[in-house]
Amino acid sequence: MIGDVRWSSPGQTSADSLPLGNGNLAANVWTEPAGDLVFYLAKNDAWDHLGRLIKLGRVRLRLTPGLTAPGGKFEQSLSLADASVAVTNGDTTVRLWIDAHWPRLVIDVTSRTPCQIEASLDPWRTAARTLSDRETHGACGLEGGPVPLVTQPDRLVTDEPDAVVWYQRNETSVWALTLDQQALGAFKAKSRDPLLHHTFGGRLTGAGFVRQGDSTLTTTSRVTSATLVLSAQSAQTATLGEWLTQLRAAAPSTASADHWRDHVQWWKEFWDRSYIRPVCRAPDWGQAALIAEQSAWQRYLVTCCGRGLYPVKFNGGLFTADWARPEEPFDADYRRWGGGYWFQNTRLIYWAVLASGDHELTRPLFRMFRDLLPLAEHRTKVWFGHGGAFFPETFYFWGTHLPSNYGWDRTGKAAGDIENRYIRRHWSSGLELVALMLETHAHTGDAALLESELLPIARAVLRFYAEHYPDDAGGRLRIAPAQALETWWEAENPQPEIAGLHFLLPRLLALPGPAVTAADRDAWRALATRLPPLPVGESGGRKKLLAAERHEDVPSNSENPELYAVFPFRLYGLGRPDLELAQWTFARRMFPDTGGWRQDAVQAALLGLTEAAAFYVGKNFTDPSNTAFRFKGFWGPNYDWVPDFDNGSVSQLTLQTMLLQAVGERIYLFPAWPVERWDVTFKLHAPHATIIEGELSGGRLVRLSVTPESRRMDVTVLLGRDQVPPVA
Repeated sequence: MIGDVRWSSPGQTSADSLPLGNGNLAANVWTEPAGDLVFYLAKNDAWDHLGRLIKLGRVRLRLTPGLTAPGGKFEQSLSLADASVAVTNGDTTVRLWIDAHWPRLVIDVTSRTPCQIEASLDPWRTAARTLSDRETHGACGLEGGPVPLVTQPDRLVTDEPDAVVWYQRNETSVWALTLDQQALGAFKAKSRDPLLHHTFGGRLTGAGFVRQGDSTLTTTSRVTSATLVLSAQSAQTATLGEWLTQLRAAAPSTASADHWRDHVQWWKEFWDRSYIRPVCRAPDWGQAALIAEQSAWQRYLVTCCGRGLYPVKFNGGLFTADWARPEEPFDADYRRWGGGYWFQNTRLIYWAVLASGDHELTRPLFRMFRDLLPLAEHRTKVWFGHGGAFFPETFYFWGTHLPSNYGWDRTGKAAGDIENRYIRRHWSSGLELVALMLETHAHTGDAALLESELLPIARAVLRFYAEHYPDDAGGRLRIAPAQALETWWEAENPQPEIAGLHFLLPRLLALPGPAVTAADRDAWRALATRLPPLPVGESGGRKKLLAAERHEDVPSNSENPELYAVFPFRLYGLGRPDLELAQWTFARRMFPDTGGWRQDAVQAALLGLTEAAAFYVGKNFTDPSNTAFRFKGFWGPNYDWVPDFDNGSVSQLTLQTMLLQAVGERIYLFPAWPVERWDVTFKLHAPHATIIEGELSGGRLVRLSVTPESRRMDVTVLLGRDQVPPVA
């Protein structure tokens, strides 16, 4: 299968690991020179007392005779078809897989030669430890404050006769401190600390194994087959005993052939759902083949991390490791930017799952923001004295600002004064979240999403804009003081906010009743009448979109806010009015670049700029500086960490957008595809539960399937004609 990996030599450290996961549980798996197989285990909700998402633990498997011998055969492989890692020397094979349906990792050993098997917790967190100066960035948000940045050791349970059990349990929490610091202490009575007594760990057991000491299991004799099961649990419980009971019941303690069959079937259905497989038409030094691999790896990594309770962490997901970077030689619990979420980075992951049809992956993101809404509304009332809600650019999963961004020293500051100017009034995330929800609803028609998540959040976000900003002398909304992303700190009527409002309001008003009430429509129509025009100026004697109506002279970052009217708020692009205006804006943007979170590639594809889009997606997916680790799907660190989910998500979204764009009811195929360079087979998803499957060969569309068939009349194929479709 495209994306399968085979290595003929063992590695050295976790920097040489392969990824496994089921969306809730994940592992970095590698084999050391002496033959030990080692893996880190991570869980989507393993939050420690500092609000960091850390590893569950590290496990070591040792076989006698070993898996490696001088001059002997060796192979370590990743099979994407069934999401398994296998290590073999031709005589003995170890297969690891994380059950698609249960929170457990399974280790199957088969051998022609009887062998002794030993599995043990391989602890590195053996004592409380204060984070070093540079390492405190892994607890980003707490630096410089009163919280001791001390990590906790793993604890072993010693009264399990046939299992190795370990855990961490949060006996302290930073939750209350963050609320009190930000003048939100009254909210504590309406909520519950999500960190205190949160407990996470694992239970390793296997038929025919006995415990040897507190941290090791071993077979009683040499065997030719064996299975070990590592069950994981993360929960907030009143007592440790309650958590242990939950752990024992968390997953079956044995893995049968039926479990493996069900696991394989889940992944088969997953891979059948969507794919993009470019093929070069002329020598391209393997670029098309590598892009096909990278596309499969990116989708796999997101799915390995994205089916739990919380969204994917953009800065490493569940695959942080000992990357041994000279300036950051820290353990696998470390990640740049810590445990908080950055919306600009997180959202890119989720825009890219829609065309893949992986709609279930959006649920953790939407659920988290729906859970944050009461705090967001409370904060707006306390800080500003009106209704609605805003979501900050950087935040903990429970919704408060990161304390160091908010500012430890509150002398002379009002509750709503944010010290960090990069995110002080960076509030466009709420508008983009609603846009992403609308697009997901357009794909799925999910009534529960509409009623339980989209509409409550949309009402609150739009109400915030309606009540927070005054009108100018002409009765138009004046969004000031404001900022345009992180780049322009002092702005009036910034493009992201204005474009977002222009994009959202017509789409919200078009939603069906009865979920959308008369009061909703009245409020949104009233706000629509107050909208100012998009900021437009001139450059080179031609009109172009502006980052804001006004902003200061010197930028503080390198984003292009003016192009938010192309993506994520799709007011301009192929099949939409004023395409040349948007293309000129793209050509005259201040910061042309790609890589990491930069979205130039997506915007180029939406504007029909084929060569720019193809160049950027190729550079992102194949640049050696992005893939310094043995598994070439681990990009980064770029601006974030390893793996860098932004780099992969932008590239994946660009590839999809080069192939398919939906504009209103129309579906455009190959709107920015380099037809003379690459053929392709693909299967992608469009709004109204539409599936498009096709094959381009020799520059000709030789196969096209549209489901449902009634949507075929809405498809326009942009081959052999002017690449600019008429305005829909």
